[in-house]
Amino acid sequence: MKRLQLLRWSGSVLSPRIRQPTCTRSTQSFLTLIRHQSSAPSPPLPEHEQSNNLDFAIPSPSQEAVLKSAKLAALHSRLSLPERLPLQTLARTLVDSSADPSLQFNNKSFAVLGSKLLSYYTSEHIISTYPRLPMGVIWAAVWAYVGHKALSAISQEWGIEHAAAPGCEVDPGLLQFKRLPPQTDIVENGHTLHRGVSARIVYDNEFGERPSQPSPGVEGVPTTQANATFVQALMGAIYLHCGRPVAKQFFKEHFMSRQLPVADLFSFAQPTRDLTKLCAREGFERPVARIISETGRLSRHPVFVVGIFSGQDLLGEGSGPSLTEARFRAAVAALKGWYLYSPLTVRVPSSTEESDAKPWEPAMVDPGEIIV
Repeated sequence: MKRLQLLRWSGSVLSPRIRQPTCTRSTQSFLTLIRHQSSAPSPPLPEHEQSNNLDFAIPSPSQEAVLKSAKLAALHSRLSLPERLPLQTLARTLVDSSADPSLQFNNKSFAVLGSKLLSYYTSEHIISTYPRLPMGVIWAAVWAYVGHKALSAISQEWGIEHAAAPGCEVDPGLLQFKRLPPQTDIVENGHTLHRGVSARIVYDNEFGERPSQPSPGVEGVPTTQANATFVQALMGAIYLHCGRPVAKQFFKEHFMSRQLPVADLFSFAQPTRDLTKLCAREGFERPVARIISETGRLSRHPVFVVGIFSGQDLLGEGSGPSLTEARFRAAVAALKGWYLYSPLTVRVPSSTEESDAKPWEPAMVDPGEIIV
């Protein structure tokens, strides 16, 4: 019998895979099933190859169980998934690679594509909406939208339930993954180095972090990672089965519909210095702090209102119990007013892929962050 070869991307992802549960299959039924897959009888396998194939039991539900699963059908209907996404593919997105190591039956290939789509759509939305954001804030915003914790929370809101342990007898509507043993300490390899923004852009992932490596001797995945992988796999499956417009609409409904307070992601150590450098780079007059109003200077709870002016233009205003605190908050308000600029009409580059799209107009490109 010919050995099974790995198919290409389109075949391994889109082609339906049908197999029977291996936990209750006998030797004779296994050989009979393979004999029926060929148009001509094949010679018997050597004894050592037969034993290897029989010992390789993959804990995935059968296709008959997929079609009869009420949980899977309810999930398909609850998420308003298109009819072109079959239940077999939805069941495959619920099988983590820790539960089934076979790439033809787990959700790893879907998750790779889905993670790239989520990162791309999120990044272009954030950069097009706020073209002046620093890279650190962009990474934090992308993490807040499509990070592992955010995707895990989304899967819980979808009503995803977990199987106690993976196996062929598990309902296909449950998320299957091998859990980490209790009291398992995951130790990251290597040393933590303080690198610049340029190095993080080149070598790190879409969140500005080093790609995590599996710890040696640790089997299983955390629950948060399994939930996030399922959401990524579902996004990739929708893109492959239903196309880009449906996938983008699904992304808008379930991800971009969430409100993110971008102003809360900023953290300034010396805002007055940064504001001075910004004004010098843009050709503005040097910023000057002036008291706008005050009350209770000699009391226990004074309040000062300070404004930062560049010539006659008010850049920012802040209040505090002291002049130093009020000046600090005014400088922060001025910097946020600059970085949170958003054009009146926001258009992302992927909108040009539509059939009736208007000609693309170049978006605003900021000179970059302030270098001190």
